[in-house]
Amino acid sequence: MYAQELKITSDSFHADENEGISVFTGHVNIIKRSDELNASEVTVYTDKNNKPTKFVAIGDVTFVIETKQGAKYSGIAQKAVFLPQKKEYHFFKDVHLKQLDEKKEIQGDEVVLEIVNGKAYAKGVVKKPVIMIFDIVDEETN
Repeated sequence: MYAQELKITSDSFHADENEGISVFTGHVNIIKRSDELNASEVTVYTDKNNKPTKFVAIGDVTFVIETKQGAKYSGIAQKAVFLPQKKEYHFFKDVHLKQLDEKKEIQGDEVVLEIVNGKAYAKGVVKKPVIMIFDIVDEETN
């Protein structure tokens, strides 16, 4: 296993080491290899060894993520939760996720993206259905 650099920039920052919480506010930008996430505020939760256990991003969240298989996703949401141990992203409220290489789109109020196996799935809410859009090429037969 090797370490991967995670870079976070923001307008302001405060932390509570006893609680294991770091809060970044204002134009937050997180970059890890080819992944990037932007939000109004990001809270990072760490364990007693100061290793991140959860990232919670809120406010006009935008992102670009690559799975282990090389699939690239981009999208928007109002809230995103990243769980590093599970390697899962959970997106909430007005989620619009695009798989760039496959031209697939998922819209819903809760969308989960599993980085290791490359699975993405959505859950609808009572008032709004899940919408999935595929780009299908029609081939004419002679």
